[in-house]
This record gives sequence, C-alpha cells and structure tokens, in this order.
Amino acid sequence: MSDPDQTEPPGAPPRALAAFVRAMDRFAEWCGLAFCWLIIPLVAGITYEVFARYVFHAPTVWSYDVAYMLYGSHFMLGAAYTLKRGGHIRTDVFYQNWSFRTRGLIDASLYLFFFFPGMALFLWMGWQEALHSWELREVSGESPWRPVIYPFKTVIPVACALLILQGMSEFAKSAWAALKGREL
Repeated sequence: MSDPDQTEPPGAPPRALAAFVRAMDRFAEWCGLAFCWLIIPLVAGITYEVFARYVFHAPTVWSYDVAYMLYGSHFMLGAAYTLKRGGHIRTDVFYQNWSFRTRGLIDASLYLFFFFPGMALFLWMGWQEALHSWELREVSGESPWRPVIYPFKTVIPVACALLILQGMSEFAKSAWAALKGREL
C-alpha cells in the first residue's frame, strides 16, 4: 500500500528528475560561490603591480602571468554557474516572444545537438592537452618568470566537465518545458 504523503501531485516531475536537477543546480551554485574568490588574489596582484610599477618604479616579472592565469581560471570555472543563472548569450529579441513549450523545445534541441557534442570535444581535447602539459611539466614562455602552466591548463577540462553537468540539468529543464509546457 502506498503512503499518501509519498504520492506526487498530478503533472509533477518524477522525484528522481527533480532531485537530480536540484543537486546539479546546487553544485553549480556552490562552484560559482567557491570560484568567485579567485577575484581577490587577482585584484591584489594587479594592485600590487600598479603600486610597484608606478610608486616604487620596480615592476614585477610575475604579475602578467598571475593575472592571466587567475582571470582565465575565474572566467572558465564560473561558466557553469553562469549557465545555471541564464547569463550566457542568447538572442532574446526572438526568444522572449516564444511560448514556454517552444523555448523548451529549442533549448533542448540545442543542448542535445550542439552543446553536449561541443563540450565533449572540448573536454576530450582539453584533457589531452592538460595531460601532455603535466607530462612535460610545462612552463609559461610569456615572461622571464616562467611559472608552471600545467595546473592552469587543467582548468579547461575541469570547466568543461562542470559545464556538462550543469548542461544536463538545463537539458532536463528544457525537455520538461518542451513536453509539459511549464517549468520543472
């Protein structure tokens, strides 16, 4: 005999689907909140460089490398959070006039045929590049400081994996909207 408290309201999404979407969305939120802290050492490093260069006339050799690695990591690792928040580029002039079901159908199709294959390719190629960089213990040739660059190159496959996970949540929400004409 089924428990009346355990029954789902009519038209409600399956519990497993709703739980999966909630878990992926929470994970993207957590990642966004964790990776946003990269901005602090970025700003601190650039501020130090400005003072060292213009006040003490002693520029650093490391600030350029630190800046592009921290900013690149901040940008890439925050992409899944941005996807969850709907902050990526979309042609809203058309999109806003479509029905919820049409938006869901278009979004689900685009995730399935473009997003996932593209992210899988980026993940695979980024992983290969990161592994190669770790094997070589690659260093940057951008400055005389020559810092190690393999951890920075690892950010690419990690960001792609995070985007794929959040993309699965967004696909589920879009497919539900296409099928049911309302939000998950």
